[in-house]
Amino acid sequence: MAITLGGNQYGKAEVRLVRVDLDGERHRVTDLNVSVALSGDLTDTHLTGGNAHVLPTDTQKNTVYAFARDGVGEIEEFGLRLGEHFVRSQPAIHRARVAFEQYTWDRVEQRPHSFVRNGSGTRTATVTWAEGGVHVVSGLTGLTVMNTTDSEFWGYVKDGYTTLPETTDRILATAVDARWRHDALPSDWAKSYEQARNDLLAAFSDTYSLSLQQTLYAMGQRVLDNQPGIAEIRLALPNKHHFLVDLAPFGLDNPNEVFYAADRPYGLIEGTVRRDDLPEQHSAW
Repeated sequence: MAITLGGNQYGKAEVRLVRVDLDGERHRVTDLNVSVALSGDLTDTHLTGGNAHVLPTDTQKNTVYAFARDGVGEIEEFGLRLGEHFVRSQPAIHRARVAFEQYTWDRVEQRPHSFVRNGSGTRTATVTWAEGGVHVVSGLTGLTVMNTTDSEFWGYVKDGYTTLPETTDRILATAVDARWRHDALPSDWAKSYEQARNDLLAAFSDTYSLSLQQTLYAMGQRVLDNQPGIAEIRLALPNKHHFLVDLAPFGLDNPNEVFYAADRPYGLIEGTVRRDDLPEQHSAW
C-alpha cells in the first residue's frame, strides 16, 4: 500500500504585536495576536528534511513586526499586505493564511495616552492569499449578551431521562462567536465590522426567542440583509444557562428575580446562515 504526504502547512502562531500610533500627545493602541500559516511546495522538507523551500517561522514573526512599522490599520488590510508578501516573495509558497485576534483598549476619559482593556468581545479576521484568489473572513468572539425576558423554551422532545421543566419566561444569555465571509471586499473594513457587530446585537435584542436556534438564524439573517457583500456567516452560541432558584424552602416566592448562573455543562448551538446560490463548502474557512 502506497503512502503519500497529504495537505500540510507551517508557520508562526500567536505573534503578540502592540502598535502605538502617535498623534502628538494623543495615542492610539492596536493590540493583536497574529498567526501565519504557509503552504506550497514543501514535500522535500517532510520526506528528506531538506529546507531549501522553508522560510523560517522566526522570519515570519520578524516580517509581522517589520510590516507593523509602516502601520497596521484595519486587521483585514494588514492581513492582505502580509499574505501578498509571503506568496509573492517565496516561489515555493502558494498560499498564506494570516489570522488575527484584536483586543480593544478604550481610552480613559480625557486622558490622551491612558487606556483600559475592553472586555466586550474580541475582533477576529482570517485572510487567505493564494494563487487561486484572495479570501477574507471577519468576525468576533466572546461577545457576551443577555436578554432578561422575551425568551421561552417548551414543546421539546421528552423521554424517560427528561427533567427540564418547560418555561415561558427565561433569561437567554450567550457568548457570541461569529465569522462572516466576504464575497466582495468592502471599501471600509471598520465600517463593515461595526455594521455586522451592531446587527448581531440588534437581532439578538429584537428577537422574541422560542429557541436559541431561532435567535441564531435571526442574527445571521440580519447581517446578510444589511451587507450584500457578505456571502455567509457562521455562528456558535453557547447557552449560558440561568436557572431559577427555588426559594420555597425559605418561605419565599421567586418571581423570576433570583437565578443561579451555571458554568457547565452548557448547550452549544452552531449554524451557518448563507445565501442560497452559494456552494456549501469554501476554502476560506
